[in-house]
Amino acid sequence: MPGPGPHMMYAMGSGLGLMRVSNGRFSAHHTLTYTINAFFGPDIGSFSEWLGSFFSNSFGSTIADAIHHPFYYFLILGLPMCILYSWLSRFLLLRGLLDSVSGVPLSRRQCFLLICAGSLSHFFLDHLFEENGQSTMYTWILSTGWWKGRAPVNPDAVFVVGLLCTCLIGGFIYIHRVKSVKSARKQSFQSLKLMLIIASMYCLWCASQIYWVNPRQAPVGEEADLGVLIFLAIYFFLPHCLCIMSINPKDGDIEPLPL
Repeated sequence: MPGPGPHMMYAMGSGLGLMRVSNGRFSAHHTLTYTINAFFGPDIGSFSEWLGSFFSNSFGSTIADAIHHPFYYFLILGLPMCILYSWLSRFLLLRGLLDSVSGVPLSRRQCFLLICAGSLSHFFLDHLFEENGQSTMYTWILSTGWWKGRAPVNPDAVFVVGLLCTCLIGGFIYIHRVKSVKSARKQSFQSLKLMLIIASMYCLWCASQIYWVNPRQAPVGEEADLGVLIFLAIYFFLPHCLCIMSINPKDGDIEPLPL
């Protein structure tokens, strides 16, 4: 599986991008917390396994399996970890060790969002690049494709997929049309709703052809679109959305920490 380098560089690269586009509202404190949890977070289970081995091997393995999980990690350790990282952010700011454009430390809510984002980003790499490509998640993604020779041409699939993609592009153009009276914020929100609706219908179509139709049909040729869409939604888009939700409010809405 990926080691410290890929996990931390992937998370830090994403954090630096958010720092740039947010003009510092996603601060160095955000990036550091996100980066640490993208590597050390779920992998703390390995340390727990070693520690638990002093009591019994099965106990240590149980703890490790529970913590090294995209959701169990922050459900089990989220609360104590967000308290720790919030205190650490305040300590680093008061001591002048880590700068923050806003002048405020991370709140517990922000830390919890970043802990969740870090855990999911950790498994974005783990699911793809561990167990010699035979991880449970990666195997399931591939199982949603068609690998029994060349996929048959299904006119229904061509019509449905073509219609959904046309609606996505056409709807986006309509929302962002020239001289629209809507604000950019409202346009982006409406575009997000459009994409979620189309994505849901796309996944529903794929699932119906794979799991409900007998015999099974190829929903989109040979492509494993159902698995890919669900994987990206959970392990790529969701963590970045959580990072965006943790961004500091505008400067006029916060009070800097007195140093």
